[in-house]
Amino acid sequence: MIQRIQSIWLFVAALMNALVFGVDLYRWEAMPAGAVAPLPLRVGDHYPSLILVVTMTVLPIITIFMFKQRKRQMAMSAMSLVATGAFIAMTLNRVGHLQVPQATGSYWIGSVLPLVADVFLILAILAIRKDESLVKSMDRLR
Repeated sequence: MIQRIQSIWLFVAALMNALVFGVDLYRWEAMPAGAVAPLPLRVGDHYPSLILVVTMTVLPIITIFMFKQRKRQMAMSAMSLVATGAFIAMTLNRVGHLQVPQATGSYWIGSVLPLVADVFLILAILAIRKDESLVKSMDRLR
């Protein structure tokens, strides 16, 4: 199970996606009536985002246990990559629709973690491909 490098990459990707639950995605400071009030945008505030984060956290963990089925493991990793991309697009779309008058805002660490998870998912897919080609080459030798 944790014999291959792709298992480590998948675990780190799942960990990065799980960290999105605890941090803000976007934070802006609204200035109503002269007072500065920080308003965070979190995953738990939006139900579709919550479903996507759960999906992109659980898929790599399930994928780790499919070490004997490399083609399915690669497909599940690709599905996780698509779910992470959908979450990033949804986050950008939600922030784009936030029209708070007299407010300045910035992206927080929760917006960057899925991008880091994407890098680890790509590394896992490359390692799975390498493992698959190694197994095919060993089959040719028999």
